[in-house]
This record gives sequence, structure tokens and C-alpha cells, in this order.
Amino acid sequence: MRSKSRKQHSADNFAMDVKAIRSKARQHLNAGAVTQGYAADREVVLRLLNDALATELVCVLRYKRHQFMASGIHAEPVAAEFAAHAGEEQQHADRIAGRIIQLGGAPDFSPDGLAQRSHSEYVEGTDLRDMITENLVAERIAIDSYREMVTYLGDRDPTTRRMIEEILAVEGEHAHDMSDLLEKE
Repeated sequence: MRSKSRKQHSADNFAMDVKAIRSKARQHLNAGAVTQGYAADREVVLRLLNDALATELVCVLRYKRHQFMASGIHAEPVAAEFAAHAGEEQQHADRIAGRIIQLGGAPDFSPDGLAQRSHSEYVEGTDLRDMITENLVAERIAIDSYREMVTYLGDRDPTTRRMIEEILAVEGEHAHDMSDLLEKE
């Protein structure tokens, strides 16, 4: 009970210097969304985001190939799942590219070196089971990569951290979906 009153007491003493915030907002306007309060190393964040962008683009390409190459008795629902995931990965890529722009960077959509910048690999797979397995591996790589990014960002860039956390949640769903498909195979 004592800690609750201590927390409330701290909140009661909180004061925001709106006048100073307004003054700072007028400085360095060419920096756009990056204010003086931005605590992360912007160049590192831009590199991480461009690597994440490459990862998402490689995932889109792999899922699209798998969608069209899926064959066999169970292919239709699996191909539909691949198509849905490709669309969601494209949405992730678009969000990441948008955030790169907000931070004053340039999203790297160049196909040159795309596979090298990506955390996951583009593996075609020889049959439906291989395709599902490769997508599961890629999702697991994305999960661990994005988890490390979230840890690095911490409180230094909460906007980027939240975006990556939201993408991470969807990647977890994708991994679960691929794992379920493997069990049905």
C-alpha cells in the first residue's frame, strides 16, 4: 500500500515544460520526426531496419514461390496459407520502409545484395513439406532477430520498438501456422 501512495506522490509532482518542448520543436525542422529527445543511434537503427526490410522482402518472395509451386493432395489450403503470409510480410515491409523514411533514411529495395542483407534465407524447397519447413525456419529466424532488435531499441526508440514488437507478434503466429501445417503433413 505504501508503494502505491509513493507512485501517486511521484505522479503528483510530475510537471512537463511545455514551453521548452514547443521551443525545441522549432529547432532542426529538417530532422522531421527525429527530435532532440531521440536517444538511439539513428544510423544503427536505419541499418537494422533496412536489414529487417530485406528479411521481409525475401520472405514475401519465398512465400509467393511456395504459393505457386505447392502441389499435391493437400496443396490448395497450404498455398492459400502461403499467399496470406506473403501479403502480411509485404505489409511488414511497407511499415518498415515507412519508418525508415520517418527517421530520415532511405529504404533499400535494391535486389543487389537482398539475400545477403536478409536474416532469413531464400530456400525454394523440393516438396510441400520442405516448403513448410523452410518457412517455419525463416519465421523462427525473424522471431529471434526481431527480439534482439526490441532489446537493443529499449526505451531509446519506443516507436520503432513497438512497430517491431507488433511485427514480431505476427511472425509468431506465422511460425505457429507453419508448425501446425507440418503436423498435418
